Amino acid sequence: MNPVKRILVAEDQTDIRDLLVLNLRAAGYEVSETRDGLSALAQHTETPCDLLVLDLMMPGLDGLELCKTLRAKGDTTPILMLTAKATELDRVLGLELGADDYLTKPFSLAELLARVKALLRRADQLRVALAAQASSNDASTTLVNGELEIQPVKRLVKVQGEPQDFTALEFDLLMHFAQHPGHVYSRAQLLSAVWGYSHDGYEHTVTTHINRLRAKLETDPLKPEIILTVRGAGYKMRECPVTKA
Repeated sequence: MNPVKRILVAEDQTDIRDLLVLNLRAAGYEVSETRDGLSALAQHTETPCDLLVLDLMMPGLDGLELCKTLRAKGDTTPILMLTAKATELDRVLGLELGADDYLTKPFSLAELLARVKALLRRADQLRVALAAQASSNDASTTLVNGELEIQPVKRLVKVQGEPQDFTALEFDLLMHFAQHPGHVYSRAQLLSAVWGYSHDGYEHTVTTHINRLRAKLETDPLKPEIILTVRGAGYKMRECPVTKA
């Protein structure tokens, strides 16, 4: 039997926090709660959880700063950001600092639970995949596409021999492309394959991550040569054959 997943909810609005805690517990999760970022950091440090649900605006330490702090420490725990702001800038900021996903208030509880389930499933799949790769004969395999090198087990990416830092989602998205060079994916297909869910209105999350990949991979992100746009269809990795070193 799989252990019960532990979720920490950090939200300063009592009514929203209570609603989240009630429904997450009803869904079978073990849930702890707090109203501020500093307390959330202390709780998660003392007893690490499987998923963090963070409000963007909290007293003491807001969701963005908490996310940034955890990622700087190498903490890869999935983070779902909640925000009352609907501007693209706020969404991009959350993702740039390492959040795995976000929901804009007001949101449906069904959608929240779907996102939580998808993030936890991704984390479990990643652990299983890493364990399988580490024990296989191909554990030392490196995927090579031109000047791009990817070491799946170490989750290491090099561009022209220089290591580049990638968040968990960025790496998974890059691997999806690298394993299928030349294959064109729509944003909806990528959302389903990499994020683990499909929902209208959130495909721009994919666009943001594509832009982040290009910023780290391309010599000129405005004239990409690795992750290409196929007008009217989606995106693909260039058809330079991926070799195994």
